[in-house]
Amino acid sequence: MSDRLAVLFQYLLPKQALTTIAGKLAERAAGSLTTHVIRWFVQRYGVDLSEAANPDPASYRSFNEFFTRPLRAGARPLADAAFLCPVDGAISQFGGIEGDQMFQAKGHRYSTAALVGGNRQLAARFENGAFATLYLSPRDYHRIHMPVDGRLTRMIHVPGELFSVNPTTARGVPGLFARNERVVCVFEAEFGPFVLTLVGATIVGSMATVWHGTVNPPRVREIREWLYDDPQIVLKKGDEMGRFLLGSTVVMLFPKDALCFNPAWAPARPIRMGEMMANPAERCGLTPGGSGDSSGRT
Repeated sequence: MSDRLAVLFQYLLPKQALTTIAGKLAERAAGSLTTHVIRWFVQRYGVDLSEAANPDPASYRSFNEFFTRPLRAGARPLADAAFLCPVDGAISQFGGIEGDQMFQAKGHRYSTAALVGGNRQLAARFENGAFATLYLSPRDYHRIHMPVDGRLTRMIHVPGELFSVNPTTARGVPGLFARNERVVCVFEAEFGPFVLTLVGATIVGSMATVWHGTVNPPRVREIREWLYDDPQIVLKKGDEMGRFLLGSTVVMLFPKDALCFNPAWAPARPIRMGEMMANPAERCGLTPGGSGDSSGRT
């Protein structure tokens, strides 16, 4: 069966309604029923609760509390690297942005402008830059951390679809990550701007950031934007910046000649928060205004 046929049913599903219902159920404190669901989920998806700050399934008041569980101290040591991987999960795609086009999957590309909600001025700052798309499966730790020190400048909530974001759907739905609902977080770093985008999906009850709290719901029809000038919000490398309620995807954008990716990275490779993601461009033979390979291959 082709990937497009495999995802055909998703076009017909009432995805918004299902997600709303799932979000409300996941928030409920249902005692032994909640514990039963958590135990089933742990077994079904192979969740490693030994890494959790609280490994007892019966201690979580709601499924959401379990799903956004913090890790125990020391579970994710931070690598001595300039750019850290912000999440647990698997690499979907990464590499250079060709003009304003990013690779989604075989036969599919989409633009940086579409990802950030149509803001071409913002998107232009990443022309011929680099991107990374990282997929969080249901079994993964679902808090998102900073890949590098950054000062928050704006947050954009872009309404959209709620397709699944698993690899099959990425191959079968054109422009998936620019079609789904998303929260675009824009930061300034020493090397310039970078974007960290939280992409929603079917049954993803909400997305939240540490400075704002829950961004969605509400789910609205218009793009919403927040600017952050005073007071300044600065987050350090490795700090938590947000979280998903149920699994999804993170898409990052970096400007031209800012970095080169870890040469050990490859599509579908498992990743862990805190591992080395990239080196500064100058360590890889990339010079401002010059050419190079942002994938890290030299």
